[in-house]
Amino acid sequence: MAAVVPEYRHISDWIFDLDNCLYPASTGLFDLIDERMGAYIQRLLDCDAVEARRVQKSHFHEHGTTLAGLMKNHGVDPHEFLADVHAIPLDRVQPDERLSTGLARLPGRKFVFTNGDAPYARRVLEAIGVGDHFEHLHDIHAADLRPKPDRHGYELLCAQFDIDPRKAAMVEDMAQNLEPAKALGMTTVWVDNGSERGNYRADQGFIDHRIADVGEWLESILEDDE
Repeated sequence: MAAVVPEYRHISDWIFDLDNCLYPASTGLFDLIDERMGAYIQRLLDCDAVEARRVQKSHFHEHGTTLAGLMKNHGVDPHEFLADVHAIPLDRVQPDERLSTGLARLPGRKFVFTNGDAPYARRVLEAIGVGDHFEHLHDIHAADLRPKPDRHGYELLCAQFDIDPRKAAMVEDMAQNLEPAKALGMTTVWVDNGSERGNYRADQGFIDHRIADVGEWLESILEDDE
């Protein structure tokens, strides 16, 4: 394991988001999921694409995820929904040797914390070629179906693995998901790659570091092995 630059040497646990974070947002992979969500809602509500889009985004902004809103308002089964919307090809995602090398050299435990489900997340991690580098995959079911930025999932992850938030870093492309991490005491790293759907700035108090690419960032914070 390599050492990290001084500003990160207190970190013993690294928590990474998955979608648009461990792979480039430019792949458009989440667009495929977005399309399947819309189609699912059209079938569920017997409505047109315009109404389905309105419902989808309304639930996302009000509840944190489209799924949370569909469960609350329409009694949707989460396993059925997640299996359906994640049934996408992964040919847009390629192995990332730089990311894999950086994660392998990064000292400490590594976790994935995603609002997706574990079967989909594992497929993506394998497609990127980094699945073996993570201690645990904390998905939406592990968070009791309470999606980020609900603080509940963060607390469950920390309790399950005895993570001291003051010695943890969270890496995430959705700035709003860093606010509860910061409130718990974590070091926060915002992946500002164009995927952010809110109006967030790097100078907000809950963002410690702003980066554009995780692999590039890991290269920059890892020091040469002695």
